[in-house]
Amino acid sequence: MSGVLLKGLSKHFRNVVAVDDLTLEVRDKEFLVLVGPSGCGKTTALRCIAGLEEPSSGEIYIGDRLVNDVSPKDRDIAMVFQNYALYPHMNVYDNMAFGLRLRRFPKPEIDRRVHEAARMLGVEELLDRKPRQLSGGQRQRVALGRAIVREPKVFLMDEPLSNLDAKLRVQTRAELIKLHRRLGITTIYVTHDQMEAMTMGDRIAVLNNGKMQQVDSPLALFNHPANRFVAGFIGSPAMNFIEGRLQPRDGAMYFEAESLSLRLPDSHAAAVRSKAGQRVTFGVRPDDIYDRALNPPVPASDGNCATAIVDVTEPMGSRVYLYLTIGPHSLIADVDAETKAGDGQPLEVVFDMAKTHLFDAETEVALT
Repeated sequence: MSGVLLKGLSKHFRNVVAVDDLTLEVRDKEFLVLVGPSGCGKTTALRCIAGLEEPSSGEIYIGDRLVNDVSPKDRDIAMVFQNYALYPHMNVYDNMAFGLRLRRFPKPEIDRRVHEAARMLGVEELLDRKPRQLSGGQRQRVALGRAIVREPKVFLMDEPLSNLDAKLRVQTRAELIKLHRRLGITTIYVTHDQMEAMTMGDRIAVLNNGKMQQVDSPLALFNHPANRFVAGFIGSPAMNFIEGRLQPRDGAMYFEAESLSLRLPDSHAAAVRSKAGQRVTFGVRPDDIYDRALNPPVPASDGNCATAIVDVTEPMGSRVYLYLTIGPHSLIADVDAETKAGDGQPLEVVFDMAKTHLFDAETEVALT
């Protein structure tokens, strides 16, 4: 077993709480992504696991071993940093072999591991080059190779793709996923990019202000966010939010806000019946808002339609982002490129009410 277990992990920097009572189990051979906005504590948590920061409280286990008092070099982990951290005076081979030489591995074993990792990452022809002679993507692969040759129990990756351009980032992301499947090494990957998290992680742990918000599979986080923060952070474009009230009427439950009245499906109504008359936050994802003129998959009715004004159209190829206004409310809709919507023109939109969300206005906890 080489999973990682954090029990009540906290880290304080004077009066700043970077990580607050974090409990998390990373399963053996799992690829878990720690995601959240800048300053949420994800890198600090990773550095505590690596032994580069001393926890203020809590316990860290790698496998069945408590490692709080174990030095970083003895934790059997390998870390990949955001800035590559390659030695500029060494060539690629020596950069990848350096850690093994420090541990006094036999020279044939070092050579085998370096060439195997280089072949796996497509840098075998670059072994004689210095880092300054490499592109950003090549440097990143060398940094990954230096970690791979260690054959550790756990990989720790701190935003390793953030310095790459968009195209190379997508390409390297796919390489990392294939690499993990091939090696099967427990991996904890830190990023602020929720798209990276959604496409790479077996599970995603969402942090905010040092606290764990939710841990689940990418699809479960997207479809069943635990609170408003998770709902707004996961998904691009972000979920739309509107403040309003729940009003029972004619045997049904409606969400009502200025210029907007939407009938909740029976499943939602049953879950929020006790909240009738109270303020709530209504959430709907951009791709669950349809242009009524394009024959949406959701039948239009009095309870799921509204008239919006198109402020801006943003063509995205096969899709178009529409920036809409309904009374005082601003929304984004992600619709088919066949739309005839024009800037400044009215547009009839249809909401897929079965996929909408309701959150408590005070606690921001999900109600549906």
